[in-house]
Amino acid sequence: MKKVFMSDCEGPISKNDNAFEITSHFVPNGDKLFTVISRYDDVLADIIKKLGYKAGYTLKLILPFLKAYDVTDQKMREFSAQSLILIPNVRDTLRYVRKIAHAFIVSTSYEHYIKALCQALKFPYENTYCTKVNIDKYRVTAGEKSRLKELAREIQQMPIIEMPSGAKSVNDFPEEYRKTIQRLDEIFWKEIANMKSEKIFHDVNPVGGEEKADAVKEAAERAGADLSSVMYVGDSITDVEAFRLVKKNCGLTVSFNGNQYAVKNAEIAVLSENSIVTAIIADAFCRFGKRETLNLMENWSREALKKSHVNQTLLNRLFVLYPSELPKVKIITSENMEVLIKESSKFRKKVRGEAIGRLG
Repeated sequence: MKKVFMSDCEGPISKNDNAFEITSHFVPNGDKLFTVISRYDDVLADIIKKLGYKAGYTLKLILPFLKAYDVTDQKMREFSAQSLILIPNVRDTLRYVRKIAHAFIVSTSYEHYIKALCQALKFPYENTYCTKVNIDKYRVTAGEKSRLKELAREIQQMPIIEMPSGAKSVNDFPEEYRKTIQRLDEIFWKEIANMKSEKIFHDVNPVGGEEKADAVKEAAERAGADLSSVMYVGDSITDVEAFRLVKKNCGLTVSFNGNQYAVKNAEIAVLSENSIVTAIIADAFCRFGKRETLNLMENWSREALKKSHVNQTLLNRLFVLYPSELPKVKIITSENMEVLIKESSKFRKKVRGEAIGRLG
């Protein structure tokens, strides 16, 4: 029976952070606006654990501001298609993986972007899970637009929240961050909550956290496979629940240029500018199962790969791309986790750029 391959999109497949880029393009100083809200999102999801709140809700919180600056579905579609940047070799990787496994993409990204990605990759859109939104259907008054722009400028003046090491509650944050969190609470859950545009918060359900885990379950059911047959590739906080589900059920979890959240919850850490490594891990998993794949990754080297029975064409391609030193692949342990977090986070910024690489 075929295995199930499931991958996050932004990071393992593309270099984009589409929502960040849309906000940066259409909103003045939008990169700062998005980054402040994204860090606030991390705090609500990871520290406060706000009831009913899930990682990835930045894509919901940013929408009223996009609406205030007259962003439309058409603009989102056109921008997404024009700005698409793929991880090298990913077309070939997904083409190969689709031959040996049931392949799915799950992403917090807006559907406008995923449709553009599927068209570029010739990947079936029906095998994707993403955030559905029709921004055109919402009506915002001129007064609301003006106020939302004022709030955007206020947020842009706020400090970017940094997570204190070992923080367990908001009380562990410096005072300026506590004030920022408090003010953002007021903006989103009191002021915008009383606007007409608040309807967006009710309607839009970003695919992150539990939604990604649910997507894994559904994909496995569609493929007629057990969760132990799933290989999941992710890179951020929105993948944590999917990682935990797959790992708990003896599937394989891979952090591809992941941040701290991904590395802490995956079994294999990959640091690579090219997706060929993903194809090799998928090939090993589909051919030999999890145990032998982990053994091969434990001994990741040119010599070990040559002795393995991984697809020879893939290996030849890897050796041509990396004639001297292979990309880093490590089994994540409690002993090497902190080092891998630093190395992977640094490499992530190198591949995707500083601004996108530092997002949760």
